[in-house]
Amino acid sequence: MYSYIKCKRLNVVSLMPCGPCHILHGVRVQVLWPQFSRNKFLGEGLELSARSRLSTQLRLTKIYAKVVTIPIELEEATEPPINLFKPKEPYTATIKSNQKIVGPKAPGETCHIVIDHGGNVPYWEGQSYGVIPPGENPKKPGMPNTVRLYSIASTRYGDDFDGKTASLCVRRAVYYDPETGKEDPAKKGICSNFLCDSKPGDKVLITGPSGKVMLLPEDDQKACHIMVATGTGIAPYRGYLRRMFMENVPTFKFEGLAWLFLGVANTDSLLYNEEFISYQKQYPKNFRYDIALSREQLNKKGGKMYVQDKIEEYSEEIFKLLDGGAHIYFCGLKGMMPGIQDTLKRVAEERGESWDQKLLKLKKNKQWHVEVY
Repeated sequence: MYSYIKCKRLNVVSLMPCGPCHILHGVRVQVLWPQFSRNKFLGEGLELSARSRLSTQLRLTKIYAKVVTIPIELEEATEPPINLFKPKEPYTATIKSNQKIVGPKAPGETCHIVIDHGGNVPYWEGQSYGVIPPGENPKKPGMPNTVRLYSIASTRYGDDFDGKTASLCVRRAVYYDPETGKEDPAKKGICSNFLCDSKPGDKVLITGPSGKVMLLPEDDQKACHIMVATGTGIAPYRGYLRRMFMENVPTFKFEGLAWLFLGVANTDSLLYNEEFISYQKQYPKNFRYDIALSREQLNKKGGKMYVQDKIEEYSEEIFKLLDGGAHIYFCGLKGMMPGIQDTLKRVAEERGESWDQKLLKLKKNKQWHVEVY
């Protein structure tokens, strides 16, 4: 039997010993305990200092916490902010943290980078920032480097939930000579390496925000959202899902279905996996999560499992959801789309439908969202 315990330090009523309250040290939260309705708050407005941002938030989700977002003014805009800062006059932001988020067996390095913009470069979920890496443009001597776009991997409130940061999910781009098999530093990605090498306190020039294609439609809070990603294409979906399931947003109470398909090489390459699993456990009726591991799983034909193969497994259900008005999103390397399009076309033909006509209808109804690079 549970007893109520008042934690004087955090001013919250708990159903367990006071010790676990210390793991909440990190953000403002409203605590939702599983023994009660998720709408019943036992504690609110807790002022907590920052510590181990990602791991703290994962602990919060495990105890059914919803994070209070501030400032509420970020919900008042009726149109998304577009190009507040342009390449000729970028905003000078500061790197707040940089964390490698893949395991040792992942091919390549991917980092979660939090940028402090001081609340001066607001954005909406699904938008992108431009980053201008330091140095001279190798193709235009005397000119600065060109802008590289990165999808934002946080909600408009950022990882600190105060509207002053944005997070990027960046894979370090390296080049290996096909003949020698050795890395060629001269051909490495200028911007991705700059970001992955960055340290707290470093300055970074950002532009934007930009993009409307991947904005999360919020007019119907019971809608279905099917999200397909490869690798760092997961970025905008992390923002969507945090808004849906982690944050206590007064104007957005999601009651629909979010279905995420993520394709990566192996288990060590999974990005934000613990966050997604926690949503799956807390909201089994509202969140589904399927992964395709090309180096560890086989498709039904015995070949490597790619994200399009996972989509084909559920194609009948996906098509029914699309017919019912579901939104479908694709984000990642542009090489993902031909295989996905071929799969969807084959499935449509098996159903006696014209994929070309169906695609036109999806685009006309604004159900089709693609951002590839």
